[in-house]
Amino acid sequence: MEGFPSFSPAGFLLPFLLLRVSTQRSAVSVFSVKGPAEPVVVLLGEDALLPCQLSPAQSAARLQVRWYRAQLSPAVLVFQDGQDRGGEQMLEYRGRAELLGASLGSGDAALRIRRARASDHGHYRCRVEDGDVFQEAAVELQVIGLGSVPRIHMTGPEEGGIGVLCSSGGWFPSPKVQWRDTAGVKLPSLPESQSQDGDGLFHVVASLVVKDSSVGNVTCSIQNPLSGQEKASAIFLPEPFFPRVSPWKVALAWALPVIGILLSGLSYVGWREHQAKKREIKKRIKESQERDQMRSEKEMVLKNKEKLKAELERRKALYHEDWKKALIYPDWRKEHFKPAPVSLNLGKENCREETQGLSLSNKQGDGNLITLDKKDFKPGKYYWEVDIMDTNEWTLGIYEENEGENGLSKEASKKFRVLVKKGCDYRALAYCSQNIALEESLLIKEHPQKIVIFLDYEDSNLSFYDMANGAHIFSFTQPSFSGSINPYFKLESLELSHLHSIK
Repeated sequence: MEGFPSFSPAGFLLPFLLLRVSTQRSAVSVFSVKGPAEPVVVLLGEDALLPCQLSPAQSAARLQVRWYRAQLSPAVLVFQDGQDRGGEQMLEYRGRAELLGASLGSGDAALRIRRARASDHGHYRCRVEDGDVFQEAAVELQVIGLGSVPRIHMTGPEEGGIGVLCSSGGWFPSPKVQWRDTAGVKLPSLPESQSQDGDGLFHVVASLVVKDSSVGNVTCSIQNPLSGQEKASAIFLPEPFFPRVSPWKVALAWALPVIGILLSGLSYVGWREHQAKKREIKKRIKESQERDQMRSEKEMVLKNKEKLKAELERRKALYHEDWKKALIYPDWRKEHFKPAPVSLNLGKENCREETQGLSLSNKQGDGNLITLDKKDFKPGKYYWEVDIMDTNEWTLGIYEENEGENGLSKEASKKFRVLVKKGCDYRALAYCSQNIALEESLLIKEHPQKIVIFLDYEDSNLSFYDMANGAHIFSFTQPSFSGSINPYFKLESLELSHLHSIK
């Protein structure tokens, strides 16, 4: 018709289709990203899972998912076009960070970080992009490292009391240290020191000076500030270890009142001299009496000084005797002993040496697993440590060798002083040839994991201690050592049934 513009169906449909496609794309692109409301907590070394969910739920396989920390690139992980973009990934997360691919179809873009490290601790952002449209969610990861059980020991006299030191490592983040007494009351401590190793884990050292000898046990507690979990150790402080009150202080406290009395007397005499002369005779008589009393008091003070001096010498002797007793504790005793040059003997050549007196068999060696780097111990003080772990049977100690003693053979002259374990039974045994000089059952509640042996050649003393708690296990004493000493250790217990039958 004339007057109407020409009409084309194609020209009408094209804008309509473009509008519909744009509307569909906008509908798909409208989404949000949600993360957890609370921090994600994971133990050091375990896998961490950081949630990230699209809302409304839709497939994230065709979208770009980027997990990052302080900056977009390099990132923790980038997922696009159905695969990881390793070129933008931080080196420390390669091989450890991954998306849960099976859940992408439902809009779950959670990130898994394998074997969490201290450096993984902090804030993360999950960014999902669809073309020019993107949404983000923040996630906080808290990595918790529970360190070792505190190691606590006494350091000796300090500032009128006993010094105690507590140390532990492997904590993250920085832990809190607290000292408590037997009743659980907090004790004021000295400033602690903390350091970090190459993995970012904290090592803490804390000290305490205990001046009250009645405290008894003190406990060192180390707590993780995020989880509240703690580890603690306690130590007993023997009362004799505390420095005694100086006798001079006691003497001074006694002498001051006496001096005050003397001064008061002199003042009184001076005052009386200024009185009326009619009391002159009476005053002189009184002064004579007071002089006699003062002379008697001075003689008494001199006698008391001699007594105090003798008491001081006696207390000094007790003080030194108490510190000798302190040497029974292994941490302090090591300061007076030299490490023994021993080594583990696993070679067949060395295993052929025979000590038949302990094995009761002429067909095989004693299985000694310890050898000296030199011929034998010379006079002196030595110590060595043996890791027993959870071994069910063992024999541990020394043997003394006197070649040709009383016409005996080399093997028959060996004298053994050992601890023997079989199952839960412990025995102390002193044995030479076919004669048992000592056999004593030991009551040990906690199985030692590491034992330290102290050998004092001059004092003829052999002592065993549990290094885990510093407890004394047993000591051998005898008149004297007369031969060469060698360490002894084998992973078998000694059966004495045959010995008793032939004695």
